[in-house]
Amino acid sequence: MTFRKFAFNNVVRNKRLYAAYFLSSIFTVMVFFTFAIFAFHPVLSGSDMNSSVQNGMNIAAGIIYVFSFFFILYSMSSFLNTRKKEFGLLMMQGMSVRQIRLMVFMENMVIGFFATIGGVLLGLIFSKGILLIAENVLVMDDGLNFYIPIQAVILTFVSFILLFFFISLFVSYVLRSRKLIDLIKGNKKSKGEPKANRFLTISAVFLIGIGYAAALIVKGITVIVALLPVVIVVILGTYLLFTQLSVYLIRKIKNNDNIFWWKTNMILLSDLSFRMKDNARTFFMVAIVSTVAFSAIGTLFGFQTFLTAGLKNNNPYTFSYLAVEPKDRDIDLINKTISEENMKANHEETKLHYYEIAQDSILVASESDFNRFASLLGEDTIDIQNGQVKVVEFSGNEFGQTEELLEQTIELNSGVTLKPEDVIYSRALPATDSYYVVSDQDFEELPAPKREDYYQAWQVKTGEENIIAASEKLAEVLSPSEFYGRDYNIYQLNKQYGLVLFVGLFIGIVFFVSAGSFLYFRLYADLDEDKQKFRSIAKMGLTEKELKKVLSRQTAILFFTPILVALIHGAIALTALSHLFYYDLSKVSLAVLGIFLMIQIVYFYIVRFFYTKQVSSVL
Repeated sequence: MTFRKFAFNNVVRNKRLYAAYFLSSIFTVMVFFTFAIFAFHPVLSGSDMNSSVQNGMNIAAGIIYVFSFFFILYSMSSFLNTRKKEFGLLMMQGMSVRQIRLMVFMENMVIGFFATIGGVLLGLIFSKGILLIAENVLVMDDGLNFYIPIQAVILTFVSFILLFFFISLFVSYVLRSRKLIDLIKGNKKSKGEPKANRFLTISAVFLIGIGYAAALIVKGITVIVALLPVVIVVILGTYLLFTQLSVYLIRKIKNNDNIFWWKTNMILLSDLSFRMKDNARTFFMVAIVSTVAFSAIGTLFGFQTFLTAGLKNNNPYTFSYLAVEPKDRDIDLINKTISEENMKANHEETKLHYYEIAQDSILVASESDFNRFASLLGEDTIDIQNGQVKVVEFSGNEFGQTEELLEQTIELNSGVTLKPEDVIYSRALPATDSYYVVSDQDFEELPAPKREDYYQAWQVKTGEENIIAASEKLAEVLSPSEFYGRDYNIYQLNKQYGLVLFVGLFIGIVFFVSAGSFLYFRLYADLDEDKQKFRSIAKMGLTEKELKKVLSRQTAILFFTPILVALIHGAIALTALSHLFYYDLSKVSLAVLGIFLMIQIVYFYIVRFFYTKQVSSVL
């Protein structure tokens, strides 16, 4: 047997341990290859919009590549740590440290080569489907047809072969040579009962608590100011949570005889503190990486929801036209286009009067004008008596000056002073700041306005599917400062934002998959030790049913502890984001976090099944 064959067989023999790392590497290569397909796509070399998509894909590929370096480096280090006994046995057979380093280098290159080939092949297989998805997400005018991505294949293959080469070289070079006795004993050396530092345990609770409190209390622009301090404090608290607080809590539970001696709890808790202590760094990394994935994707979807909802709320009409001096040809063009696109729309127009009140320009509208537009929008009309005045706050807008307007008065030419008392909520007129509505008779008694604007609105009732086409025609001719098409602007927003959403979603998924791989690595690193432990306990009368129960609980604790911490971190982060925008993102948060939790649950059941099967095989 040649040395190369020996290294190759080592990879095959350790396929169970390498499985998650290999599959995650394939997925990472595939995502990088996907972005490379977009970067070199012929359609994306034309317009400015397409160029921005191309640049975005290049940046995303760069982020994936950098993350891949650290992910693979950490994974390799974890594998080498679990193979100490194997290295000791090889040294007993006469293998030198130099040969072990060469073997490790060759093994890593074998995995890297096949992972790169596999990622590129999967990328080619799914490329047509991904291009179709991207075409819709990016709202592109030109279709993204399938093409043979020769440049993308070459770039991906060369980039990842070089990445695996340098990481393999680095890992094999820094491979530390230990005493033979230490390598043979592997993880059998007694580590002593883990103990938690009381001060650091309290610090974990304090740091996370103070970080959460700050994130939930601050609102508006202060959220951005508090962002960096809160992130630093919570990260430190999370590290202490896994290294100190978890050990402290397990020790307290073990000291409770009623819990410790209940059924199979003794088996579960006996070495749980050791596992938590040993896996603290991994759990910390999983929690932080998962939090980044949850927060990034939640923020992207939340921001899109916020912007879209804002456009819909602040522009309730299908088309609107606002100008100091209306142009008849513009109005005729709008009406003509609506007719040509086989749409029917209700139409209203008015003159908006602005007055200087409280050193600001405030709209004052008549009852009849307000009611006409309220009816156009489907809102309730109002009835105002002479001498009455109502303050209208724009529905869904948190930035109106309602309280200030309630304290002001309106002077009529007749000498009568109007004092507002009631507040109503409406989107009828285009004043996102609060404004006044008075009776028609009192409106006639108002002095000359400071400023006048002409406003017209159209609400399409039939032919809604042609709104975008009509808006595109009108936007090419009319001034954007005067004409506004609600649906068209939302379409343009989604078109611009689709790139960010598409890139962020893929990067977030890569982070999440990598976090799941970290957990898999740590779980299977203890497999041989668990086999030996449960083989011994089975001789004392442990049934297969009890074994499965213990393994399920043990696996669940190790799997879900960091994920639950990450979900809580993510929920707090998205709540802070909603405070920044003054917009409820609870639905988006629940959807994003719920989907990730469901994926993790499915992943847990798959891993638990195979892990339990492996342990049960020795009984």
